[in-house]
Amino acid sequence: MTDTPATVAALPTVDLRPWLEGDAGTRARIADTVDRALRTAGFLLVTGHGVDPALRSRIRAAARSFFVLPAEVKEKYAARVGGRGWLGPGAEANAYAEGTQTPPDLKESLTFATHEPFDDPAVNAEWYAPNVWPAEVPELRALCERYLARMAELENRLLELLGAALGLEPDFFTRHMTHPTYGFNINWYPGREVLGAPEPGQFRIGPHTDFGTVTILDRQAGKGGLQVFTDESGWQDAPYDPAAVTINIGDLMARWTGDRWRSGRHRVMPPPADAPAEELMSLVYFGECTPGTLVESVPAPVGRVAYEPVDSHVYLRAKLDSITVG
Repeated sequence: MTDTPATVAALPTVDLRPWLEGDAGTRARIADTVDRALRTAGFLLVTGHGVDPALRSRIRAAARSFFVLPAEVKEKYAARVGGRGWLGPGAEANAYAEGTQTPPDLKESLTFATHEPFDDPAVNAEWYAPNVWPAEVPELRALCERYLARMAELENRLLELLGAALGLEPDFFTRHMTHPTYGFNINWYPGREVLGAPEPGQFRIGPHTDFGTVTILDRQAGKGGLQVFTDESGWQDAPYDPAAVTINIGDLMARWTGDRWRSGRHRVMPPPADAPAEELMSLVYFGECTPGTLVESVPAPVGRVAYEPVDSHVYLRAKLDSITVG
């Protein structure tokens, strides 16, 4: 790999508390900051989110106790990409989604999704199944369910902020999220002693953009960590603040805004040669729409490009299929 780049300077930190509690002028300034950030990198950091750091730590500890189990135990919970359960090494290559051929991503994941079935049997067949909770780690379910309740609240607050940042009504996005097919991945990035030395061009997660609306990422700092791409600076390390969550928008949100905002391109670097045992874990919440949502670009002057309307979940399924290895 090349020399470690500098930290990208274009990602602001937004405190949600003055957005929720401030006067009209304060809220307008925050909305403008969000708009500018999402036009450039598609990323920002958010503090004042109210998510308990102790809860995040307990989820990581419980999940790690699963990830270090023997492969034959974890295999009982094996799932396909977009399913519920365990994604083992070699299951995904996220760079495939942008047409880049890379070796499979250097990670394992526990993946969960919407916890309530839908009224439509066809939607259930495609997008719902009961979450699979490892019996070997009984405490994980309650911890994750608490966390996911907080994520749902935070997502709605963020979506109201995004509506204001576009000058639209507060429920412009949230009214399409009444029963979303959210996803939640616990991504484990072990050191080289577990997965071996990276192949040329191999990443913990290859270069890609997310597919849906809003991603809420709770991450750890590391040399083999998150990098963000901007046109001005290329690939640079994402800034890290232990008090903040990292927010980025996905492809559907970019289409919705007519490319006013960009879907944040990013990657996670492999464990470096000078820290081969580095181990990281990320908690990744993928905000999605209610199935059947028609995503139409907002018109000019807010939007820049008028995309053909797409069914949110036809789009998502095609993207999930595109990153599946084999």
